[in-house]
Amino acid sequence: MAIYIVKVTTNKEAKALEMIADKARKKNLEIYSIVNPHGLRGYIIVEALDKDSVEEAAYNLPYVKGILPKVITYDEIKNMLQPEIEDFNIEVGDIVEMIADTFKNEKGKVMRIDKKKGEVVVSLLGAAVPIPVTVKMDNVRVIRREKDQEDEEQ
Repeated sequence: MAIYIVKVTTNKEAKALEMIADKARKKNLEIYSIVNPHGLRGYIIVEALDKDSVEEAAYNLPYVKGILPKVITYDEIKNMLQPEIEDFNIEVGDIVEMIADTFKNEKGKVMRIDKKKGEVVVSLLGAAVPIPVTVKMDNVRVIRREKDQEDEEQ
């Protein structure tokens, strides 16, 4: 069993993954897992019995550009698959700005933090009705802290 990296068209990772998985299923190939880790663009990771299985599953598919020749160890990719949740400096009540995704540049107030999932629930400030939105912690940055405001007012 080995881990291979397949180069694919950027922003088509999910489609390429789906096509490789379908082909592997139909041909009953020895492919055990296919992953598109968050933040890894232009590549997908395939765990298979051997390189021949990966080549057969990816052969002649749109969006697939090739297979990197080097076999990868789990230790080399484990931080992509199981990211370590850092101790983020985000607290309930903080005013944050979204720096990615749909709500980019929107500001919101942190209502809840889920460190295990690496997510925060934010109430958007610009909305007429408070809308709770769940976003990844690495997609927000703190721009103001409630404690800082209280210190300034005294």
